[in-house]
Amino acid sequence: MFTGIVEETGTIESIRKQGVSAMIQIGCDKVLEGTKLGDSIAVNGVCLTVVKLEKYGFWADVMTETMHRSSLSQIKAKDHVNLERAMAADGRFGGHIVSGHIDGTGSIVQIRPEENAVWYTIEATPEVLRYIVEKGSIAIDGISLTVAKVSEKNFQVSIIPHTRQETTLSEKQIGNIVNLECDIIGKYVERFVGGAKKQQESKVTEEFLQKYGFC
Repeated sequence: MFTGIVEETGTIESIRKQGVSAMIQIGCDKVLEGTKLGDSIAVNGVCLTVVKLEKYGFWADVMTETMHRSSLSQIKAKDHVNLERAMAADGRFGGHIVSGHIDGTGSIVQIRPEENAVWYTIEATPEVLRYIVEKGSIAIDGISLTVAKVSEKNFQVSIIPHTRQETTLSEKQIGNIVNLECDIIGKYVERFVGGAKKQQESKVTEEFLQKYGFC
């Protein structure tokens, strides 16, 4: 579990492709503190497991499913990535609940400065947009942000200077692909409500109606 508060940006040192899957080496510093083999680190919002530790970085496996669902399939050596260790039970909850399981990707279609803030407009599929609500939470490349506006084709977030400076957002350009994780609460509510409706519908069958004289 993560909070979406990026601790540092790391650098992709090398990528070992194995078909579609890969092993990636990430150079970093702060997130190594207290980290052990098998620990989870969010890399651009994707929960990855540390499989090898080094003095100035770590290695992680990226399986085929993760490659298909996230922007990690497009990373290159020397690219910068947002990093966050799993949330400590005794720490402050500064962002929102982030699982590190990506719902899909989006494309940056507009970047617009406004005084001290910068607006990012991100286009996404209907399957992702259905869970995005105005003033709700969204994780973009692992960064916990508040949704400012939503339309049928895209959504917008307004970024303060500190967030841009401390994350990879300062390097993003129009056309770049970003990882998106929607607020998990909405997905659970939909699942529970949808499941309840299906159960109710399944009880009213033709046999049920005949038994109680309705047909």
